[in-house]
Amino acid sequence: MSFIRPDIIRPPSEHDSYFLPLTSGCSNNSCTFCNYSFTNLGIRDLADVKGEIDAMSAYVKSGMWMPGQPRIVYAILQEWDGRKVFLQDGDALVYPYPKLLDALQYLNQKFPDIQRVASYATPQDILRRSVAELKALKEQKLGILYMGVESGDDEVLGRIQKNVHHDQIVEAAQKVKQAGMLLSVTVILGLGGVKGSQRHVSETARILTEMDPDYAGALTLTLVPGTQLYKEWELGDFELITPFDSLKELKGLVENTTFTNCFFSSMHASNYFAIRGKMPEDRDKLLGQLNALLSRKDPRLLRPEFMRGL
Repeated sequence: MSFIRPDIIRPPSEHDSYFLPLTSGCSNNSCTFCNYSFTNLGIRDLADVKGEIDAMSAYVKSGMWMPGQPRIVYAILQEWDGRKVFLQDGDALVYPYPKLLDALQYLNQKFPDIQRVASYATPQDILRRSVAELKALKEQKLGILYMGVESGDDEVLGRIQKNVHHDQIVEAAQKVKQAGMLLSVTVILGLGGVKGSQRHVSETARILTEMDPDYAGALTLTLVPGTQLYKEWELGDFELITPFDSLKELKGLVENTTFTNCFFSSMHASNYFAIRGKMPEDRDKLLGQLNALLSRKDPRLLRPEFMRGL
């Protein structure tokens, strides 16, 4: 089967990157809340990856379009400033290691002035690699990995079929830091439902403290029709928390997580309210914003449902 180029799904901070697909879909395509659960993992041929890098180089150097490349390549290149590259798709770190190293070396050969390469990575991807292997990728400018943690509660992780547990996620984070890479993680408010809310928050605060990432973002659960979690909600087996209860969970994370130096935010479009700040120094400021909002409980201060998105 030929490789199908994935849609661009990327962290907000990678908006100005060139999006270079190595894979499509996700290796852990079983998470019950995620629309990636509809997809199978696709691995792109290394020669095709290098062909796209050649096309990038030809366009940047001379404005030449190479035959056989999709128009999206040139649409991205017209906006690209040459600084950053983001490897697609859901976890490009699953790309076979020798080929991944080869692709990065080739990219740096063609674009020696690139400042940083980034990728999504599952904890399982990271655990498959030694610290030495991760350091070799770092030497090829793979400087930041984005990891979906979702929850620190093993019960929640099992129910959503994350196929990894609390301690393994922490171990993966430690490997990233030992390799000298930046680590950006996301967690999902509301993923424990009503019954599991308190434990979800306490265990997620604990895992964030143990991981101590450079960046941490809180998303709010958005049910996607067709996913397993959506079906559980329809059957009454999962109860969504309210918008204001999601802000209570967010407050619980801010209160109970100890960071060394982390940019923490809830800027994602799924959230009902956006906060951002450096932790720990901005903790009181963020708590003040959330306390003011929770004391008023005015729905008009929240992002309306029709403006929320994935």
